Amino acid sequence: MSIVCLELLTFGLGHLVSAADLLDERLVLVTRDPSYYAYELDRLPPGALDVVEADTFDVDRVAEVMRAVPDLRGLVSSTDTWMLVGAELAARFRLPGLDPSVLRLTRDKPSVRNRLQEAGLSRGRALEGFLGAPDAAQLVLKEVGLPAVLKDTAGTGSQNVWLVRDEAELTTALDEASGRSLMGQLFAEPFFTGPVYSAETLTWEGHTRLLGVSSRLMSAEPYFREEITAFPVRFPSRRQEELERWIGQVLRAVGYTDRFSHTEFALTSDGPEVIEINPRIGGALVGEGMCTALGTNVYEAVLETALGRRPGLIDAELPGGPAVAFVLGYPAAPGILTGVAGLDRLPTLPGRPAWYPTKRMGTRIEHLDDSRGYAGIVYAEGETAELATHHAVAAANGVRVVTEAAPGAVRGAPEVSGA
Repeated sequence: MSIVCLELLTFGLGHLVSAADLLDERLVLVTRDPSYYAYELDRLPPGALDVVEADTFDVDRVAEVMRAVPDLRGLVSSTDTWMLVGAELAARFRLPGLDPSVLRLTRDKPSVRNRLQEAGLSRGRALEGFLGAPDAAQLVLKEVGLPAVLKDTAGTGSQNVWLVRDEAELTTALDEASGRSLMGQLFAEPFFTGPVYSAETLTWEGHTRLLGVSSRLMSAEPYFREEITAFPVRFPSRRQEELERWIGQVLRAVGYTDRFSHTEFALTSDGPEVIEINPRIGGALVGEGMCTALGTNVYEAVLETALGRRPGLIDAELPGGPAVAFVLGYPAAPGILTGVAGLDRLPTLPGRPAWYPTKRMGTRIEHLDDSRGYAGIVYAEGETAELATHHAVAAANGVRVVTEAAPGAVRGAPEVSGA
């Protein structure tokens, strides 16, 4: 019995293999580049799973691979990039999965905003289709107002996002966006101010369980670079119950009935406002952190839902564990990644800090104002999310991602606040 993974998030493969063994399933990872998962693959015993190299953007080629898999029973597609490809393949092979139209909706950020506004779950509406119009700026001012955020309808990792607080910034953002290659199209929505969090949830048959809330500390405006995350953030019990009811209403409004979700939201002075709904488990080390802090392998639920089976995690009493936090490690300047200094100090620091690399040496790092720029992650634990954050930041303060100027490049740091 087999389950195919159509690419994966950077981390979590080891937990998936453990979960598959427990469920008596064989994992088959289909990937364009196995080296992307080198950190996890190098730590697994030989033969722990099957790895098939194929062009995962070629749906027909992946279908050929899947037809050759013995006793195929499920498909895991947990990345934004391949989410819709996975939905198409699940439908083609009649495997358990969400309605593809729901996944398309969650990937369509302006449609999500407007759906939530119509359901009374958001105070703002989104505007799209204005880029290139002679009166684009006036349309944004009239329909959305300022401050606003302009971003890609199908973007990810805080790429192609502009904060516009006045008309001058609006003009600049429109000029820059017109020269970018977008995954979707540009849209505008209100900028909701307040601390940013992510609701980590599991839904089954329309019932949503809030497993916990992750903090999301960002760089200084006008950028939206993710820098520090901690889990689980402790709210007063009444606030926690309100958040669980609210996130359940949000997911029902977009027709989300099953599986994990990682929903980013701003906690404004008027209540929570969704930033985006990601129909998957959280990226970076969110999944790893959930396993540690909840005291259970949450990836077992990833596979159970892929099999169309009610996940035990939806009802389980969780033993719990230490809280976790992690800091994304960005270099001070763009260039060729040549090393990471300070890792030898980590074993001497509290919180069991560890370094998780995300880029290979020799990689060219060009973008430092969004999450494309980090080269690895400093992870630590603590009795509370606050203490875990202190441990992670203290450890990260001694780690330096080293780059050398690329040939022909001008050495210099962008105007970005670091962690």
